[in-house]
Amino acid sequence: MAVAGDTIAAGDAYALNSPYHGGTHLPDITVVSPVHHPQDRSLLGWVASRGHHADVGGISPGSMPAASRRVEQEGILLEPAVIVRDGRLLEAELRAVLNSGPYPARNPDQNLADLKAQLAANRKGADELLKLAERHGRAAVAAYMDRVQAYAEHCVRRLIPKLRAGEFCCTMDNGSSIQVRISPDPATASAVVDFTGTSAQTADNFNAPPAVCRAAVLYVLSTLIGEDIPLNDGFLRPITLMLPEGSLLAPVFPAATVAGNVETSQVITDCLYGALGVLAASQGTMNNLSFGDERLQYYETIAGGAGAGPGFAGACAVQTHMTNSRLTDPEVLEWRFPVRLEQFGVRAGSGGGGRWRGGDGVVRKLLFLKPMAASILSNRRTTRPHGLAGGDPGEAGLNQVQRGDGNWETLPATVQLELEAGDRLLIATPGGGGWGSDSVTTPAAETTAG
Repeated sequence: MAVAGDTIAAGDAYALNSPYHGGTHLPDITVVSPVHHPQDRSLLGWVASRGHHADVGGISPGSMPAASRRVEQEGILLEPAVIVRDGRLLEAELRAVLNSGPYPARNPDQNLADLKAQLAANRKGADELLKLAERHGRAAVAAYMDRVQAYAEHCVRRLIPKLRAGEFCCTMDNGSSIQVRISPDPATASAVVDFTGTSAQTADNFNAPPAVCRAAVLYVLSTLIGEDIPLNDGFLRPITLMLPEGSLLAPVFPAATVAGNVETSQVITDCLYGALGVLAASQGTMNNLSFGDERLQYYETIAGGAGAGPGFAGACAVQTHMTNSRLTDPEVLEWRFPVRLEQFGVRAGSGGGGRWRGGDGVVRKLLFLKPMAASILSNRRTTRPHGLAGGDPGEAGLNQVQRGDGNWETLPATVQLELEAGDRLLIATPGGGGWGSDSVTTPAAETTAG
C-alpha cells in the first residue's frame, strides 16, 4: 500500500495508527482527508476522524493483549498510508494489509465497514467546511481557524499566573513511576511541564507515545480554564513539554504501547492534577476488558470513582479523565455475545475518606456461556488512587475469576486467560481519592450505575 508522501491530491484520504507517527495504540485508526476547493483545487483545510476498531489483529482477540512485548504483537501497523486515491477506496490493497503479517486482523470486513464510516464522517465534515467557505469566504474561514487557536492560547496564558509550581510522582502497579514538575512563569505567561525522572520504557506494554502525554496535558489545561473551547493546538503553545527520550512517555520502536494509551494516560492525568494541587486521584485506570474468539470480538472500559477536590466530593461510577466510553446495553451485550451480565452496581465505600469523599467504583460480573479468550489491562490493583490535602486514598481494584470448582481466584492487574463455559469474571473498580481532613465528612456525590 502506498505510503503518504509530500503529494496531497484532491479525492485522497490517509490512515494511520502507528504510535511512532502520531498515533496512540493500534486499535485507534485515524482517517485524514484533505479538503480542496472545487473551483481552483486549492487546499482549504483538513478533516479527520478517529475510531477504536474492535480488532486489528495481534496475539489476542480485541487487539488489547495483556502479554504483548513488541508493537507488532498488538496488530496491523498502519504508517500514514493512502487508502483512497482519486475518490476510490483502495479496498483490495486494504484487505491485503489487514490480512498480512504474523498476527493479521480477525475480521477485515468489519474493519472495512468502520473505515467506510470514518470516510463518510470526513465527507460530511468536508461538505460543512466548504459550505462555510462559500457563505463567508475562504479568507474569513481561515482567519477564524487561526482565531480559535489564538484564543485557546490566550486563555492558557491567562491561567498560568494562577497556577502553583509543584511536582508529583505516581507509582503504577508494574513498578514504573511517572514524575512531573510544573514550573509556571507569570512574567512570560508560559510554563514548563517536565517529566524528567519518569521511569525508562518498560518491557511490558504500558509505554505511552508522546501523543498520549500531549493529550493529557492539553486535557488538564482545558479543564482548568473554565471555558468551553474546542480542543486545539493553541492550548499547548505556552507550554514547554519535556519528555526524556526512551522513557515510559517517549518510548522508541518497537516498544509495545497498547496499555500506554488507556492506562498510563490516566496516571499522567492524576500526576498533573497532583502537582497542581487541585484534585485527588480518580480511579487511575480504564479497567480494559476484551474477550472473543476467531468470530466474535468485544472490548469495553469500565467506570470507577472520581477524585474529590476542594469543596466537592468525587462522583461515583463514572468514566474519568482520559476515557469516555459508553458501555453496551446489557440486552445488546447478551444478544450479540455468549455472556450474561450477572451484576453491575456501585461498589459502596470504595471511595477515599476525607472532608470531601472520593467517588465509589463499581462491581461488574460476567458469566461466560461459551469458551472465550479474555484479556484484562488495568492498574491500581496493588497501588491505590491517592488522596490530597490529608484525604485518604481510594480502594484498589480487584480482578477475579470463578472456575468450575466454585472458588474465586484473584487475578493480576494485567492478564490473559482462557475462559470456559460456566466461568465467571468479576471486575471491581477502584474508588477515587478523598480531599482534606476527615474531621468533617460529606457523602460521595450521588450517581447511578447501569
